[in-house]
Amino acid sequence: MMKKVTVMVLMFLIGIGASKAQKIYQKADTLAQSEWVDSVFNALTPEQRIGQLFMVAAYSNRDEKHYKEIDKLITEYNIGGLIFFQGGPYRQAALNNRYQSKAKVPLAIAMDAEWGIGMRLDSVLDFPKQMTLGAIQDNKWIYEMGKEVANQFHALNMHINFAPVVDVNVNPNNPVIGYRSFGEDKFSVSEKGIAYMKGMQDHGIMANAKHFPGHGDTDADSHYALPVIKHSVDRMSKTELYPFKQLMKDSLMSMMVAHLQVPAYDDRENMPTTLSDKVVTDLLKKELEFDGLVFTDAMNMQGVAKYYDPGEADVKALQAGNDIILFPLDVPKAIKQVKKALKKDRLDQASIDKRVKKVLRAKYWFGLDKPRMINTTNLTKRINNDYARLLNRILYQKAITVVDNKDQLLPIIDLADRSFKSISLGEGDPSEFRRMLDKYAKFDHLVNDSLNIESLGQNDLLVVSYHGITNSPKNQHGVKDEDIALIKSLQERTNVIVVAFGNAYSLQYFNGVKNIICTYEDNTITQNLAPQIIFGAIKAEGKLPISAGEEFKAGVGIETLVTSRLSYGLPSEVGMSIDSLRKIDEIIEEAIRQKATPGAQVIVARKGKVVYQKNFGHQTYAEKKPINDHTIYDVASITKVAATTQVIMKLYEEKKLDINKTVGYYLKDLSGTNKDSLLIRDVLTHQAGLKPYIPFWEKTVDKGTLKAEYFTDASGPNHDFRFQENDLPPSLADSIWQWTIDSDLRDLPEKKKRYDYLYSDLGYTLMYHVISEIIQEPVEEYIQREFYGPLGLSRTMYLPLEKGYGKDIAPSEVDDYFRNTIVCGSVHDQNATLMGGIAGHAGLFSNANDLAILMQMNMQMGEYAEKKYFQNWTIPIFTSAQYMENRRGLGWDKPITGTDEGPTSKYSSASTFGHTGFTGAAVWADPAEELVFVFLCNRTYPESDNFKLLEENVRTRIHDLLYESIFEPKAD
Repeated sequence: MMKKVTVMVLMFLIGIGASKAQKIYQKADTLAQSEWVDSVFNALTPEQRIGQLFMVAAYSNRDEKHYKEIDKLITEYNIGGLIFFQGGPYRQAALNNRYQSKAKVPLAIAMDAEWGIGMRLDSVLDFPKQMTLGAIQDNKWIYEMGKEVANQFHALNMHINFAPVVDVNVNPNNPVIGYRSFGEDKFSVSEKGIAYMKGMQDHGIMANAKHFPGHGDTDADSHYALPVIKHSVDRMSKTELYPFKQLMKDSLMSMMVAHLQVPAYDDRENMPTTLSDKVVTDLLKKELEFDGLVFTDAMNMQGVAKYYDPGEADVKALQAGNDIILFPLDVPKAIKQVKKALKKDRLDQASIDKRVKKVLRAKYWFGLDKPRMINTTNLTKRINNDYARLLNRILYQKAITVVDNKDQLLPIIDLADRSFKSISLGEGDPSEFRRMLDKYAKFDHLVNDSLNIESLGQNDLLVVSYHGITNSPKNQHGVKDEDIALIKSLQERTNVIVVAFGNAYSLQYFNGVKNIICTYEDNTITQNLAPQIIFGAIKAEGKLPISAGEEFKAGVGIETLVTSRLSYGLPSEVGMSIDSLRKIDEIIEEAIRQKATPGAQVIVARKGKVVYQKNFGHQTYAEKKPINDHTIYDVASITKVAATTQVIMKLYEEKKLDINKTVGYYLKDLSGTNKDSLLIRDVLTHQAGLKPYIPFWEKTVDKGTLKAEYFTDASGPNHDFRFQENDLPPSLADSIWQWTIDSDLRDLPEKKKRYDYLYSDLGYTLMYHVISEIIQEPVEEYIQREFYGPLGLSRTMYLPLEKGYGKDIAPSEVDDYFRNTIVCGSVHDQNATLMGGIAGHAGLFSNANDLAILMQMNMQMGEYAEKKYFQNWTIPIFTSAQYMENRRGLGWDKPITGTDEGPTSKYSSASTFGHTGFTGAAVWADPAEELVFVFLCNRTYPESDNFKLLEENVRTRIHDLLYESIFEPKAD
């Protein structure tokens, strides 16, 4: 209990940031701590005490020989700790447990994990590097990263992180610090260093500021040489030392001394600061009054090892005042040399004992008075937890910087009448970047060989992604002059946006280039986020933490506009549980195994963000073509709402269509027929008395053979097994229309004055003719111009085969009774086929992403990406139930709320609207939860009478999961 209270008090003191390291130790120095430290200290021999001052390098990706060497150093030399390097979480956990079980005194475990343990271990996410963090304007996120890094360390029972780097990187050609620094401004470096430090220390992990007295203005790498810094004491104090002093004033618990030569402090030849008493003792401990743990930098680095032998270097490091020798090359030899130095009074026993007790007090703070073994259950899942993934994404997003927007191209808002292209330069895989660009517009992704500058027009927009940018200043960070010349020539010809995926110092070689986004790093997250910034789904808010040439100065950063376009992220960003959403995979995979459908696309969006998007299975059970983002499905009756109803709503608000008038008012063909007096409101709510479905196509077939009287004009050798809509004679569509006009109505229910609800396709044949009469142009051209084009729906269309999308279309049926072919790219609905593939009730093809955009626009009251498609009042009218006894809206389907019946989740709110399609498609939007759900499949392949998808309630079960991921549903 005493220890628990002590730690709580200590954490409070650290949290208020008022203590220096020595005060932290003093406040933690309760009776229980003192008793433990004294008991451990007194149980050690003098030689064992020396061992506590060594921290040895350990690896979890090596062989048993290495592991036994560490065992020996622990058991025979009582080393104080280990610094783990490469390996994996489970392997390291097993070794950690092994090593701790052998230790007389529990080991302090450290890692050099500047951007989290992913810097060293496989299977673990990487947090952004410090230069990336330097671009973030709100330091609370850096604190959060420190907190999450602390959680990573606790999961592996580690105690010290050799971070943050607080070197002020004022030298762009610095070969070793560079991207590892927060930047060139000492104030920003200090603030961000404190945030990172406190995030770790407030959560029980010791931070370590490095590389004292400042490695930011060097042109040599201390791993390979001894860098010389020739600044004056005054300059060092004002710039290089400034962040270290600020962290010490706060609560810094440990420091790492670099292998540098600073003649202003110690002008002895080849005297690294690590081994200099003038730096470690006189400057750091006395002048700056730092009493935390002082570590050497790794003693295997050539900044020391080149000039001093193992053992000798370790003695000199202790003589200089360091508390812990990091990465000693030869522990037995070092301990032997230390013992000799003690005998010859080159080292003082009291000083050694004081340092050992300091180490033990730190171990007590780590909780090592009660050692524990690491629990490896779900270890990587706990490390790569949902919050860590979310935080990682936030950090990268808040860092990405628009450094130039001279042409005001960012963000791209208007998509109409523009041709979009992209090209990738440099070395790297741009696939995620291209995949995300495709979500916002139809892109032609070029390669150098296919680039024709002369073909680019003034209204085109070309996005250039530059990859292969390195962190090394050698060879211009990987930026080639010929590539920059190409970009400039492109910008003279057309509109160009450039994304530099990598180190910000590379920007100095982009002089004269306009409209640049800097992502600092090149990975799937930055490639995912950059297109969202380009199209205004999220904003850029980072600022350059360094200067890169004359054009790009530190502090530059343009905050861009956020539009109401869909963005893409993680469930936790919008209050949804990924664990619930993961169950979607199980449902669909089981449906595929049961042959309910060969494949499927699913999208879930909430609060304007797509948080789940997956593709399952294949286009057919032959499993030759996997479903991907580009796969297009026949969406069947979703055509009613995604096409026809959109036009109806537009004409309604323009007062060109009155839903309280009859269809006969608009169509003279209906004069005197039983359709003449049908109210449009009743037609749209499926209670006009129309029959649910009439297979007109059967009139054109005789025992499986097409009747010559209907197909003579389209006859040919292939028509025994296949025909396409554009082959058919126009008279067929006229025949369908006449048969619709001549069709009987249902019998009026007994004792009723009006028809009840019964779903019918025929009403949308009527409405297609109504809107065609009003707009006096092809419906597909109208809707492409008014909706699909401006929205960026590049894969929503009628007649996709004619537009060259054949390989992307999932087939909908093996038709052996009418068309005698595999129906793929031709509309599945037989009546719509005879209408030429373009109808009011069917014929539309789309993918999940496009339909999610369309549903989001409708849920946002007709607004999307700064464009109003409808007035605010229009969509609520159409998506509201019109009659008490009928759930339907005007065109839109609605839920049967509070029950397990109906087409939606039982949790759907009354404001939910959407539709389903015969092929297995479903689209639903719930304004109450700001939730969009799109499910596409081809359950009708190979046979349309396969109803397993419906029998197993696949779509509604998935829909339920979306709500269960938002809230804990009440028990029935």
